Amino acid sequence: MIKNDLFLRALRGETVERPPVWMMRQAGRYLPDFMKLKEKYDFFTRCQTPELATEITVMPIDQIGPDAAILFSDILVIPQAMNIEVQMKPGVGPWLPNPIRSAADLDRVVVPDVADSLSYVMEAIDMTKDALANRVPLIGFAGSPWTILCYCVQGQGSKNFDKAKEFCFTQPEAAHELLQRITDTTIAYLHEKVKHGVNAVQVFDSWGGMLSPVDYQEFSWKYIQQIINSLRPVTEVLVFGKGCWFALNEMSKSGAAALGVDWTCSARNARYLSGGNITLQGNFDPSRLFSPPAMIKKMVKQMIDDFGKDKYIANLGHGILPNIPVENAQAFVDAVKEY
Repeated sequence: MIKNDLFLRALRGETVERPPVWMMRQAGRYLPDFMKLKEKYDFFTRCQTPELATEITVMPIDQIGPDAAILFSDILVIPQAMNIEVQMKPGVGPWLPNPIRSAADLDRVVVPDVADSLSYVMEAIDMTKDALANRVPLIGFAGSPWTILCYCVQGQGSKNFDKAKEFCFTQPEAAHELLQRITDTTIAYLHEKVKHGVNAVQVFDSWGGMLSPVDYQEFSWKYIQQIINSLRPVTEVLVFGKGCWFALNEMSKSGAAALGVDWTCSARNARYLSGGNITLQGNFDPSRLFSPPAMIKKMVKQMIDDFGKDKYIANLGHGILPNIPVENAQAFVDAVKEY
């Protein structure tokens, strides 16, 4: 049994003494011990070495004390497993030297046996579960099919993912074929994670807000819905769509256990748009963690007051930034625990 099951109880919509708290991207970046590992090992080495992934996953649990751990990994391990090369270039970020730009390019894209091609992730889960020793739940995650397509087609990060959108709008058949292959791989991947013991899964639709509401339905949401439908019989599914406030109503009817909200949508609007009955997660502006600890604590209390203590998971509205002082991250977590 998990000793601190506050996160799981909030996901199930149960009454809790206080909201649970964790931070997206809490494993890494802002922690000095992580930076030491970063100097020694490149990004995908850290992802692909179960011992390192475990150490990084457990670091914030030991040092900051959130109510859930999220496995250190990356959403781009999926295209790597699908035979699409992904590099992590210093100063650039994700770099895909051979992006998908045509139906012919799909010939080299496979739906892999995830138990084999992503075995290092499963080993990391096994090791992390041992290291956590049931102190807190472990979250597994994947990128949304649309967000993965954005990188596969664009070839790198982008402010507008124009090439990805052009591909979808000029070659919709090829786009939907790629999206379906990513979806099938992701479903198998998340099921494998559940088999290895993750207690919940989160789908990150980081670039969903790039699409209009109509295009979001066609190129993103219907694939996320497939993932929810397949996973919800075996685990709780959280969905975080950055900039996707316009879809909160439909998302709330999807069978997802919780919906993430970014900092541009108020608690009041998020409750209203989602119908008021589903657990919400968020939505502290990550940049606000630069504020003095006393100010952070005051703002966190206000955030919880606005969302309400129940059916709520305190979190950031996107991933924690690399240059946030550790004591400020600590103030964020402590403020929730003191509520």
